[in-house]
Parts: sequence; C-alpha cells; structure tokens
Amino acid sequence: MTTIAFLGIGLMGRPMASRLAQAGFTVRAWNRTFAKAEAVREAGAQPVAELFEAVQGAQVVISMLEAGQVMGEVIAAALPALAPGTLWIDMSSTRHDEALAFHAALSAQGCRFLDAPVSGGVSGAEAGTLAIMVGGEEADFDQMANILAVMGTPQRVGPVGSGQVAKLCNQLIVGATLNVVAEALLLAQAAGADPVAVREAIRGGFAGSRILEVHGQRMLDRNFMPGGQVKSQLKDLRNVLVAAGAAGLTLPVAELVTRRYESIETQLPTADHAAALLALEKLNPGIRLGSGKDTLP
Repeated sequence: MTTIAFLGIGLMGRPMASRLAQAGFTVRAWNRTFAKAEAVREAGAQPVAELFEAVQGAQVVISMLEAGQVMGEVIAAALPALAPGTLWIDMSSTRHDEALAFHAALSAQGCRFLDAPVSGGVSGAEAGTLAIMVGGEEADFDQMANILAVMGTPQRVGPVGSGQVAKLCNQLIVGATLNVVAEALLLAQAAGADPVAVREAIRGGFAGSRILEVHGQRMLDRNFMPGGQVKSQLKDLRNVLVAAGAAGLTLPVAELVTRRYESIETQLPTADHAAALLALEKLNPGIRLGSGKDTLP
C-alpha cells in the first residue's frame, strides 16, 4: 500500500486528495488551516494537524500550495521527517528556478522530485481530467503514473523544471486567450450584434476553443465566481516574464496581458480569471457585456 502525504487542501487540493483516497490510496491530508484538511475526511483521507506527522513514513508526498515561497518553507520544515528515497511531487505552480532549488534540497536528503503542475481548474480536479505536465527522471515518472492518472492525464515533458516551463506556456496561452475572448464579445455588443449569437456562430470555426466554450459563457453570464483566480493567473504571468527574461526573450503580448490583470489585482484578486472582461470594461466606460448582475466572490 502506498501512503501519500497530500499537502495543501485548497480549491484544487481538496478534490485531488479526495480522488486519491477514493481510489484506495492511504492519504494523509495536511493544511496550515486544519479545518480545510478535515474537509476530505468524508472521502476517506486522514486529516493530520502536524506537517511532520503527515510526511513521516510516507512513500510519496504531493504538494498543491499557493506559491514557491510557501513551497520552500514547507520543504524546509518537512525535510527532517523524510526517509531517503521519498518521492515528492509538487503540483503547485512555481518558477522554473524554484523547482530546480526544491530538487536540489530534496536530493541532498536522498529524496526524489517531480515538478508536475496542472491545468484544468477546479472542474478538472473534481472530474479527474487535469492536464498534468511533469518534469523529472523518466523512471520516477513511470513509477508515479498510476497515482497521477487518478487526477488526470500526465505527460512527461523533460527533466526537472520542465513541468513548470510547460505550465507557464499553458498559462500564457490561457491568459492571452481570456483577454481576446473578452475583447471579441465586447466588440460584438458595442457594434450592435448579439454577443450570445456571435459566440455560437464562431464556436465551430478556427476561433473555437475551450476558453471560448467555458469562459466565454462565464462572461456572458457575468459569473466571476472562482475556478481559476485573478491572483493566480497574475502570479503565473509574472513567472512567465521572469522565465522569458532568463531566456533572453521579450514577450510583448505577455507583458500586455499582465498589465490588464494588474489593473484589477487590488479590487478582484479572488475573482475568476474570466474577470479579464471587467478589466476591459474599465477601459471602455459605459460599454458593458449583457445586462445581468455580476456574480463575484
């Protein structure tokens, strides 16, 4: 029996840990706020209040934490309890250089590491259909494939750190497309077309996408309750720019999209990232998509 310590029972971590427990793995659930860990007890996971207790004796540690800084702090606190050979899978979204640092710290303790960030949002986590982008040794990936498959579709994309690079590429496409979809729907509204009909008309053409399908409808409904969040999207976009700088690249679209999200960072940090529409409407006073009320966290 594989014992998994799952660290981080938030919007994404809760359904991911629940699916693992329901699949028959022994799951110890830890969160800095213990009440959140308690939420997965009904799925068969064991809530644990202390980090040391959660990771001690676990063959696999999975982390789904807020950011690289938090991840680093948790690794440092957990290291004394880790047995040599423990495999740590970080499914958080961090910077490439942070993933390399985590790998170095764990390797020095005789442990192994995969960076395996995900895409698909809360709905994907609940359905077990996440896209899982994995960096690390092929043998470690193969050993963990059955665990990762419970949560989605894993794909190894290269050595340690490559998973985070793939996630940044994903988030750049997602963030930019969200903004373009908002512009298209608002243009339809302002120019006198029916934005609902316009979205329906273009769904089957080259402009069709998962973003248009899911978040285009969210924008029409003015539903900004979070799956993905503005603050998370902005964190990832800033990491994109850091990675681009390290690679000697200028990414003008990424810079523009980052500024659009920064314009609502203070007011709407926990709104769904479809709130790109609200950032756009701020630039166009008096023009609003539809007539419904905003649903906000």
